[in-house]
Amino acid sequence: MIPTPAAAAPADRVRLDRRVPPLGGFNVTYLGIELARKLRNRRTLIFTIAFPVLMFIVIGGRFLTVPLTETPISAGGPSVAAYIMVSMAMYGAMMSATQTGAAVAVERAQGWSRQLLLTPLNPFVNVIIKMIAGMLLGLLAVIATYITGAIAGVHLTPAQWIVTGLTSWVLASAVFTTLGLMVGYMVPGENAAQITSLAIVLLSFIGGIFYPLNNMPDFLQTIAKFTPVYGIGQMARAPLTGDSFDILWLVNALVWLGIFLAGTVFFFRRDTKRG
Repeated sequence: MIPTPAAAAPADRVRLDRRVPPLGGFNVTYLGIELARKLRNRRTLIFTIAFPVLMFIVIGGRFLTVPLTETPISAGGPSVAAYIMVSMAMYGAMMSATQTGAAVAVERAQGWSRQLLLTPLNPFVNVIIKMIAGMLLGLLAVIATYITGAIAGVHLTPAQWIVTGLTSWVLASAVFTTLGLMVGYMVPGENAAQITSLAIVLLSFIGGIFYPLNNMPDFLQTIAKFTPVYGIGQMARAPLTGDSFDILWLVNALVWLGIFLAGTVFFFRRDTKRG
């Protein structure tokens, strides 16, 4: 007797459904691929690693023996070069974060984002992977700048090295990766990278990364306090300047993180619905 299709064993049936992988498809392999793509991009490496290092050498190298505060360097006080080093490391983290986020605009134009929608990979997990890749690239910028500073002769306490480095990396990367992602899902093509690069340069000048706030006109100092750069910069350099922690600095960073994250979610959902 020949078995009918209805009598076939359940194991022989073709499964048309697809299993959702654990953690929405998050895996180290995909993260490694994303990071390798960034490291192969020479333009990204120049702006995120080489540029802040070069800027520190050109500008900060002249101020290795100039004290930042009244504390003499011989007693362990930070120099102006240390202040510039932290600022340049933060700039490198910001630039790498935004460029990584803005890269989604190119992927959208090439159709890669639509291909990912056909896979079990959760779209939000894809965004998270890009955020982590941007943060890791930003970490390289911070490490490279700090190593250069240490070789050049910047002297800080272990706590100052750690606190300034972590603040420059974690907060700057988190806030500005979401900015890059928001612009990447909002603007088509390579215009996203150009817009984010220009935005970072302007925010760095106004927010006090390239130019001390105390030397700015009063109205610019007021505007600077409302930029996404201000709070992070103040927290990152507070261990050097001796300024007391101000909760408004953290509020500034978190508010902008919330704004950029909400914008990313909004434009991401609009893009996926359209796709």
